Amino acid sequence: MAKLQTPVKSSFDSINDSLKETHSGLNKYTKSLDKLFKDRPLPSTDHDALSSQENLINRAIAMHLLREGQFGVAATFLSEIADHKTDSPQQKGESASASATANLLDIDEVPSTEIRKQFASMYYILQQLQEHKNLLPAIEWSREHRQSLEARGSNLEFELCRLQYVWLYHGGSSGQGGPAGWQAALAYARREFYVFVPRYLREVQQLVGAMAYSPNLEASPYASLFNTSSAWDDVAHFFTREFCSLLGLSADSPLYIAATAGAIALPTLLKLQTIMRAKRTEWTSENELPVEISLPPSYLFHSIFVCPVSKEQATDENPPMMMPCGHVIAEESLKRLGKSNRFKCPYCPSESHPKDARKVFL
Repeated sequence: MAKLQTPVKSSFDSINDSLKETHSGLNKYTKSLDKLFKDRPLPSTDHDALSSQENLINRAIAMHLLREGQFGVAATFLSEIADHKTDSPQQKGESASASATANLLDIDEVPSTEIRKQFASMYYILQQLQEHKNLLPAIEWSREHRQSLEARGSNLEFELCRLQYVWLYHGGSSGQGGPAGWQAALAYARREFYVFVPRYLREVQQLVGAMAYSPNLEASPYASLFNTSSAWDDVAHFFTREFCSLLGLSADSPLYIAATAGAIALPTLLKLQTIMRAKRTEWTSENELPVEISLPPSYLFHSIFVCPVSKEQATDENPPMMMPCGHVIAEESLKRLGKSNRFKCPYCPSESHPKDARKVFL
């Protein structure tokens, strides 16, 4: 028993030592979190523009759930909204509230029931594409909507077929390349690529011509065409963007974009609130922030023009105006410069008249 007790005791001691290190690291991690994320109140919501737009918020949540494939949660959410509106004192007994909730997801005369079916179809296609490497449902969808996609100048169908060709070359579902792989790829090219020859002749020539290097494709000039490291994610994002565009929606969830942009802007807004409280000043601008919020390029959706004369950002009330010489200034600056009718351009010797300026649409 004494001989058995010694190794058991040593094992328990080593486990306790390991636990001490784990607890020590966890304590340090907790202290670092508390130090980095201080418990400070969030900026006040006294002037919350969305507080009176409950339908917009509910719609954004429901659409986000549908985009994520959470169809059961979205249905429950919409039904509870309908129940809440029906039971509220102001709208009790009004059948219009239920119908308004049912039509919450309507887009450009596309009924909400059809929107749900469309997103269910999109989610199924993405699941097949990402989890099972099955491109056939996506290719079939792109062929059904070929006219609409071509009207948008989209090359989705070709990109899907190109990836199918590359996937077959690498062995398809077997994952084994070699002679069987390139033979299957060539057979697919003969069967499908003739449709793309008028528009993508050069790309088709490169894909088919690369087969001449099949014994050593990795060292050939066409190696990049057969690199699928990020191809599946890229084509899935491409498909999502085109699918949502045909429905008149953005590729990414507006709720996700708003939440992410708000999280990026939050530290700056907290600092601004602290400074304003210390200096006892108030936020007087109604439609714009008093400080610049740096967002990633993917979160900038509108072109911004700053007048080179007044250094102010153009707005709908003060749009950019282009003079005959080609230089652009804001309309208010144009009016100030053109008080004496003809005036000299601030950036070149040309003379202009305010009536000759044209509004620029960005």
